Amino acid sequence: MVLMTAIGIILLAIGGSESMAIVGGILVLSFCAVAIAGYTVGTIFVTRGASLAAVQNEFLSLVSHEVRTPLTSIRLFIDTLREERVKDPEEKRRCLAIIQQELGRLEILVDRLIDLSKIEHRHAAFDHKIVAVDDIVADALAAFAAMKVGNEVDLRVKVEPNLAVLGDRAALAQAVGNLLGNAWKYTPAQGKQIDLVASADAKHISIVVGDNGAGIPRLEQETIFEKFRRGSAAAQRGELGTGLGLAIVRAVVEAHQGKVEVKSDGSHGARFRILLPRRKEAA
Repeated sequence: MVLMTAIGIILLAIGGSESMAIVGGILVLSFCAVAIAGYTVGTIFVTRGASLAAVQNEFLSLVSHEVRTPLTSIRLFIDTLREERVKDPEEKRRCLAIIQQELGRLEILVDRLIDLSKIEHRHAAFDHKIVAVDDIVADALAAFAAMKVGNEVDLRVKVEPNLAVLGDRAALAQAVGNLLGNAWKYTPAQGKQIDLVASADAKHISIVVGDNGAGIPRLEQETIFEKFRRGSAAAQRGELGTGLGLAIVRAVVEAHQGKVEVKSDGSHGARFRILLPRRKEAA
């Protein structure tokens, strides 16, 4: 466009009726090009703006729903106790237990939202140290042990020796722990089987968590890592949760220049794999 305008100005300086006609054509073409470019850029920005607004509205709607649900339950049981509609001591204890449970659910939701926000906006202060994968797995298993206390699970762990990554030990352990927690939630009460395998090739460390649960439908596999997305298995089993666990896994892994993926035939079991850049082996 700039070149065409410059040529038009030169021809205008030269003069002549033919030059004037050519100049007119060039200037018209320049104007059309500018108009088309302006329309295209404007359309892109408007479309992106509309998409961003839609995403923000959906996010706020989901957050509001996740907060409103436990608040409604808390208010209901507080009113019940305040108005002394429940006389039996055992029933009163049950009401208080539900209030405590819902408050805990709210606390987890807020904590996870804060964690996710910090990670996505790069405000999380991640360490950048050489970390042994053995240590990451050990920390994740320690957190998982508290979840499964008193319950039986066939947990099989296999970690190749001397694997290391560059990153934050606590954050990566949280990501692996979230995958273990999901595997625990969505496997049958009897006969739970969970596999945790860490291996490597020339360039990547692979940490895989597999289970013998009901599987994840293919369509859900495309959205399972989005905020507040919970699979159909969660609804069917009535499992409590925030729908943020896998979103945090993805955010942590991507902050470490890695990626996370899921594989499932949709009817039996799921395998979540974290891929991270391989670093110098741990001592």
